[in-house]
Amino acid sequence: MTELKVRRAGMLTSVQDLGRWGFQSSGVPVAGAMDLPALRLGNAMLGNPEGAAALEVTLLGPELEVCGCGAAVFAGGDLGFSVNGRPVGSWRVVELKDGDVISFTGPKSGCRGNLCFAGGVDVPLVMNSRSTYMRAKIGGFEGRALKNGDVVKIGEPSPLWKRLDGFTLPPELNPAFPPDAPLSLMTGLQEDMFTEEGKSTLFSSEYTITSDSDRMGCRLEGDKIAHSGKSGDIVSDAIPLGAVQVPSHGMPIVMLADRQTTGGYTKIGVLTPLSIEALVQKMPGSAVRFIKASPDDGTAEQMEIADAVRRVNELRCTYVSRPRAAQAPGGLASTRLRLTIDGREYDVTCEEIK
Repeated sequence: MTELKVRRAGMLTSVQDLGRWGFQSSGVPVAGAMDLPALRLGNAMLGNPEGAAALEVTLLGPELEVCGCGAAVFAGGDLGFSVNGRPVGSWRVVELKDGDVISFTGPKSGCRGNLCFAGGVDVPLVMNSRSTYMRAKIGGFEGRALKNGDVVKIGEPSPLWKRLDGFTLPPELNPAFPPDAPLSLMTGLQEDMFTEEGKSTLFSSEYTITSDSDRMGCRLEGDKIAHSGKSGDIVSDAIPLGAVQVPSHGMPIVMLADRQTTGGYTKIGVLTPLSIEALVQKMPGSAVRFIKASPDDGTAEQMEIADAVRRVNELRCTYVSRPRAAQAPGGLASTRLRLTIDGREYDVTCEEIK
């Protein structure tokens, strides 16, 4: 079995999967990865189930020593993922050998990502999930973020994992939003508890992410969003991922992975899936704007993500089944390929020329 020795834990490194669903009625938050599309795609690149557990890395990543062998990919922002000091970057599978050292040089774009391993991170299931909910010390690695000296186990990888080395996500399947794109917001829920002027303010103003944002929620500062009543309080109801709460002070709070199960503040709407992905890659001090979206837009994004995962699975199967290099006369490398172009098949031989 492959293990990871934690030399340096990094700023905030925890075990996360797609979340602990089905227990909110008992007051247990979902938790899970902040960047869900990235986790799903990273796992697909390695042949894992979409919900396999990974190490979520925030800003300053860990230093890990590999004991055994395997394969990994960093899915999400570019935090300088490296192996033995050699830059690998995001969205590229790298084979790991015994004694290799994983490290991160620091954020180049985005602020978090998922370090996925072939076989997934192997920690006990708690309520059908391996996700860490640190506030209640539930799940993950002893219910907490990793610390120096921890040893993390990796599960059994799928067959042919060795052939995944170098497999790269095509740019068109990368879910990342343009950095300055507005966040799409589907209005609803308690929309009628805001004045027309308040709603107009939300969609015409720029807001700044504050430093007290965390995995529970992203706090924003900017122009006040006016309520139609005396306050922003309601009878507590369920809080979906990406819900935009607006308490009486008029500043929006976007609810994220570690959100509470219910809340008593008015919600003006919910972000679409890719807008949530874009928001969690922004650092404190970043500016955000909102644009109005429809439920159909949210559904289309869900389908887009699912289609990207499907295409990655297809590309992975093609990549691992590619012919291995053979030796041509004279000791030169030769590769044989079968290509299909416009429905016609062609046998192609590529030979190294010195």
